[in-house]
Amino acid sequence: MKIVNATFITSAADKRGFLKSDKPIICVAGKSNVGKSSFINMLANQKKLARTSNTPGRTRLVNYFDFGNFILADLPGYGFAKVSKGEKEKWSKTLSDFFAFTKITHAISLVDIRHDPTEEDKMMIQLLYSQIIPFTLVATKADKLAKSKVKTQAAAVASKLGLAGGNIIATSAETRLGREEVLDAIEKALQIGLSLSQPQEEDTNTDDGE
Repeated sequence: MKIVNATFITSAADKRGFLKSDKPIICVAGKSNVGKSSFINMLANQKKLARTSNTPGRTRLVNYFDFGNFILADLPGYGFAKVSKGEKEKWSKTLSDFFAFTKITHAISLVDIRHDPTEEDKMMIQLLYSQIIPFTLVATKADKLAKSKVKTQAAAVASKLGLAGGNIIATSAETRLGREEVLDAIEKALQIGLSLSQPQEEDTNTDDGE
């Protein structure tokens, strides 16, 4: 899959602003400071499509981007400790409402390859399972590890989330590692989503002998 010209569409603070589109919607979820903006910029092959910040927990909106064949929804980061309980509850409601009111073709769940998954990471995976949303697990910041350790560490992270080692893609926004694999996974997800949305032809054959 080639991304020609990804563009920002809009942001939404709550369900009243959630985007409805005829295009498939792919969402990106992950904890604060996991590198969601850098990951999105890497996919888009741009540097400033999604705003990056040195302050974790800054993104509090659902940000929508047009990637041509699909809409990408960047969800608010979860799990940042240095915010009020009220802010955490607000973010939680935004996420819950998003999954309740949006038809999602596929989700990309980001985890930091350097650390064990957090309880919030595990809850996100369970949420995707409970909503029957197909997803791709992506480990970010692989450039922070020695190349010889990336595969083993990625498999360890996947295992702690109950997934096989082959079900995680290690990525780096710095080196662009894993970009093509993620785009291939998205393309396959779009193809599956399209086939599922096609009306099934009824079998009109009858057996006169019965």
